[in-house]
Amino acid sequence: MKKDIPENRVEDIGITVVLESESPEGRSWNVYLINLKNVAIETVLVSSKGYGTKNGVEVKTSVLRHSIGDVASKGFAKIEAIDEQVFGLTNEYLLSYYIDKQIFDKKYIFVPESIVETNMVRIPLLNKPGVLIL
Repeated sequence: MKKDIPENRVEDIGITVVLESESPEGRSWNVYLINLKNVAIETVLVSSKGYGTKNGVEVKTSVLRHSIGDVASKGFAKIEAIDEQVFGLTNEYLLSYYIDKQIFDKKYIFVPESIVETNMVRIPLLNKPGVLIL
């Protein structure tokens, strides 16, 4: 039975945490979906949650569900704003989408303290600094 299910590998799709702006009051961060494929992806759904330990206490954020719709080839879509206070937690994003009526899904995990300046790169399509998982 399992051999009859096609293995739809997710490639050229990333989730990125981007530094949008800096000011004396603080930094502004957003999470984006990046489609580096040459085809559009359709009916995009993303769920996000954070979990881990902070100051010795177990912490869980609310699960947020986002209906993104379609994302053009070589395009991007904003998923959500993110607060620096959750960078010390595991931040998990579960992505589902369709291409030609076939479903694809993948889990992206930003481990605690991975969203730091030393891990930042210039994000394709957005041309802003951020941490990218492909």
